[in-house]
Amino acid sequence: MLDLVRVEKTFNPGTINQKQALGGISLHLEEGEFVTVIGGNGAGKSTMLNAIAGVWPIDSGVISIGGVNVTGLPEHRRAAFIGRVFQDPMMGTAPSMEIEENLALAYRRGRRRGLRWGVTKPERARYHEALASLGLGLEDRMTTKVGLLSGGQRQALTLLMAALQKPKLLLLDEHTAALDPATASKVLELSDRIVAENKLTTMMITHNMSDAIRHGTRLIMMNGGRIVLDISGKEKTRLTKADLLQKFAEAAGVQEETDRMLLS
Repeated sequence: MLDLVRVEKTFNPGTINQKQALGGISLHLEEGEFVTVIGGNGAGKSTMLNAIAGVWPIDSGVISIGGVNVTGLPEHRRAAFIGRVFQDPMMGTAPSMEIEENLALAYRRGRRRGLRWGVTKPERARYHEALASLGLGLEDRMTTKVGLLSGGQRQALTLLMAALQKPKLLLLDEHTAALDPATASKVLELSDRIVAENKLTTMMITHNMSDAIRHGTRLIMMNGGRIVLDISGKEKTRLTKADLLQKFAEAAGVQEETDRMLLS
């Protein structure tokens, strides 16, 4: 469902601030895989995610989604393939519009728009059912402006919007980092359920080692713009934080105290 072939990206080339963010990354995700991505600041996690989403062009390599080469497509053209939830709960929704209007925008993503009535009666019934599945009472507040919702409610809504059309690839960009622990746990639980129910191919970036281990079917660790660990199956099921630190030390060639700083 996702293929990265020798993808490279360098920022500010030829200047004193030159920084190689991706050093020839290759990665293959099968349909339905849920991959968690962990690494310290500057490891290349967000750069890889933004390269996949088309936020900026890559220097070389190939990116394919669902067998389609999207390397040359701009961000808005890739939206037909991708659902995304951002770190900031304020992103991903239109705060001045109602909940049902935001869902209608997500439902129509990639389709031609006309002058017909905005939200139809069958659509409203569908949105009501989808919101009820979140267990947050939002189905009774469908005409509420999204800007009045809490951060956790907005992230849950954004998750629902991102999965509404069952995208080929769901990108979760540290989507619980700005939430308190209890709310983050609830949003992660919803993420697991939405991914499983819709059989979505998913990539989730996180700084939290426990979350990276607990969630998903595969774990990738990045360092210095490269993938240094790729763990799945029974090995991931048995993985502990101590194991992860040791494996990172071996793969990245750093000492354990450095590991804790990089992965904290």
